[in-house]
Amino acid sequence: MLADLDILRKENEVLDIFCNLVSIPSPSLKEEKVIDWILDFCAKNKIDGKKDNYGNVYIHVPATDSSKEPIMLSSHMDVVGDDSPVDIYLDEEGFIHAKGRTLGADDKVGVACALMLAKEVVNGKLGNHGGLEITFTRDEETGMSGIEHVEFDKILSKYVLVNDADKLGQLQISGASYTNAKITVIGLKGGHSGIDIGDKTRLNAAKLLAELIAEFPQGVFYEDETGVITSCNLGAMVAGGIQNSVASIVEKGIKTNDYITEIMKKTSTNIINVLGMASYSIRSASIAREEALKTLMASIVAKFNAKYEGLAEATIEFEIHLPPFERAQDDRIERVHTRACEMAGIKNDISSFHAGAETHIYCQHKNSKGETFMPMLLGLADVYNMHSANEKVYLKSLLKGYEVIKNTFVVFNEK
Repeated sequence: MLADLDILRKENEVLDIFCNLVSIPSPSLKEEKVIDWILDFCAKNKIDGKKDNYGNVYIHVPATDSSKEPIMLSSHMDVVGDDSPVDIYLDEEGFIHAKGRTLGADDKVGVACALMLAKEVVNGKLGNHGGLEITFTRDEETGMSGIEHVEFDKILSKYVLVNDADKLGQLQISGASYTNAKITVIGLKGGHSGIDIGDKTRLNAAKLLAELIAEFPQGVFYEDETGVITSCNLGAMVAGGIQNSVASIVEKGIKTNDYITEIMKKTSTNIINVLGMASYSIRSASIAREEALKTLMASIVAKFNAKYEGLAEATIEFEIHLPPFERAQDDRIERVHTRACEMAGIKNDISSFHAGAETHIYCQHKNSKGETFMPMLLGLADVYNMHSANEKVYLKSLLKGYEVIKNTFVVFNEK
């Protein structure tokens, strides 16, 4: 099927760009070769592209009509995987794969579509416009250090289309934060389960932790028509007599795929536990809903402490790892994208997503005019099994995705 893919590449330039990009391995912080290819493409097509001090690529196509607003596309250049060779092929069902490794469709679909759009805009094929900006970032997959180094105050656009969703027609208008909650319960006395078990003042921290956790929300805390907005999930709980068991595992250098079972083989049961800990993840696309959840959890802890004053005490700490990307009041992009998809013969899917992306960073910053960025996450192809050796992209969806982003640019620039 390789010959078939070669023929299709000659007929569809956006496909050819995509295949060139995915054929260049670019693991996080090792994107130099794909950066060079992008800059060479820009030079050959008279596109103004340059690197910033961190190695992100910035492209600017000046406005032909100053009365129209600019718009920016954003994608990341790094992929999950190593720098081993990438051998791509087309299967009989129309999916593009890489042999034995990740393909890198995440996010080279976005990069390819943006480069193709830039070429058509520069060549004057899409009419008068308010300007096109494109940012290609490094290191999205491991640390988001690329987006953190973007020179936001030099960007003209307010609207940012982050082309990094995994389904054609997706428009994701809000995304969840990621906050950790850490709960600690301390029994103030403890003791021996045989000698001291009759002393009703010696409360078991493991039992108390279970009681406290039973009061906390689990799963969906709030949802609306776009999907889950705020959730709470118990990630782990640890208590009591595991110290000796863990010490034995470390001392003996035991290797296993099931440390929980291994630890439980030799846990101490003759201890009235004095310490229990639990960790939760909180995700929310709404600051207000997240604060409501955190307030509820804190109130449950306060009620617990009042009940067991003098016998045990609990604490809860919140640690924010990623701020939320909240839904904007401005629905212009929603309307533009809906029409762009209709023109391409598909129906869009406007939703919220319950994970992190570069949208979360953009919405915390302002552009050169002092306007807060208004990002949204777009899907330009159907990508399956992302981040795995079975990753694949449906070829026809990629071609349709480029049609969608081209239509989006045209509709955005209509009077």
